[in-house]
Amino acid sequence: MTKIYIYCLFERGDKLCGVYSSIKAAHRDALKICNTGGSPVYLRLGKNPVKPTVRILRNIFKGEMDLKVTYHSDKSSVTILKTKLKE
Repeated sequence: MTKIYIYCLFERGDKLCGVYSSIKAAHRDALKICNTGGSPVYLRLGKNPVKPTVRILRNIFKGEMDLKVTYHSDKSSVTILKTKLKE
């Protein structure tokens, strides 16, 4: 049985913006959507905001399932959900 992971992109927590099989594409589009204001985009890791990179996102999602990660800026927020396709 093949494991197929998908990444769902939600704007402001409820509006579905896309479904991706690539973590790199989900990260790229999350940055595009979230980078509309004047402040930089941050990824909240615990209590510390960090600059989002594909490497950091991949390490957060490694071995996890049904996990949500949120990107924030001054005007927008985007959530990426990692889940598995069920056959």
